Amino acid sequence: MRSTIYGVGLVIAAAALLISGCASKGGDTDLSAALPTSVPPGTKLSISVNTTRVALEASGQLNSLPFTVSDWPVVQAGPDVIQAFRGGAVDIATNAGIPPIQAHATDVDAKIVGVKVRSTPLYKLATAANSNINSLADLRGKRIGFSPGQAQGVIVLRTLQAAGIGLNEVKLVELSSTQFLTALQGRQIDVAPLAEPQTTKYLAQYGSQGARAVDTPAVDALTILWAPTKVLEDSSKLAGVAEFVKTWASTDIWSWEHPDQWLDAYYVKDQKVSADDGRRILAATDRPYYPENWDAAIKWEQDTVDLVTKDGYFGKSFDVAGLFDRRFEHLASAAVPAQYRTQVQS
Repeated sequence: MRSTIYGVGLVIAAAALLISGCASKGGDTDLSAALPTSVPPGTKLSISVNTTRVALEASGQLNSLPFTVSDWPVVQAGPDVIQAFRGGAVDIATNAGIPPIQAHATDVDAKIVGVKVRSTPLYKLATAANSNINSLADLRGKRIGFSPGQAQGVIVLRTLQAAGIGLNEVKLVELSSTQFLTALQGRQIDVAPLAEPQTTKYLAQYGSQGARAVDTPAVDALTILWAPTKVLEDSSKLAGVAEFVKTWASTDIWSWEHPDQWLDAYYVKDQKVSADDGRRILAATDRPYYPENWDAAIKWEQDTVDLVTKDGYFGKSFDVAGLFDRRFEHLASAAVPAQYRTQVQS
């Protein structure tokens, strides 16, 4: 059974993005053209990748980009990014693997231009206070926060699949992931997937009241960088995107190799968690992995779309290879040292 609450806020936010966005011009190149080798003067991009912005500031490289960043909007939830793409308010963003699938289902034409892979679970199942959920088996009969257009939705489906629990044995409450905390706090749902630093913040406030975090084996394998096709059809913006893919990967490595600076800049100052909690989060973080070949990432994305379409959330299955712009395939991996092109096996 599915129900929907708190939908008004998302609609209002999407409408605001549509009103404020200025559409990219585009149209002077196509997806078969070779990537530019230099960025034309005057190139501007609106970039929704907060971690890269923080890393550039912390490393003193913010002014070294070969293009102008017109804005660094913090638009994170997949549905909000899709609306920002639709309205031309964002040129490039980072998300998990599921938002491009949702974009395809809603006729928003966008392409994946960067891929990072993880092998360990990113999410935990945060429970409402005194929910009596201690293991995956306890999910039967519970109200689960479910965002079908986001990574968290896939985590729920994969978790239930791994636990042998049918959808008819739980109540999926459709929400945006940004609404999970409020719904947990108000006991309108029993459990929802949260990632760090949200998990730590939530437990710090409600752990004493019986809230807990239950492990799930479900892995959200992909972190992707993606852009609207109309941006990639603008040769100037295309050149900027190609350069940003390299920056996205290289600043991630800087963050990994400078943990004390990253801890202070991102977790403490930007995300407002304690230094001790930040260190614990970092200790549980995968070493960055940027594959030189996207075949495995495409297979994971295909498995994901087959899973979500099986239950009717995104219509019929389709070939996800068309979501990836493989002109960019080697850019991120080439921008990082060799050890970050090999995955550490969990």
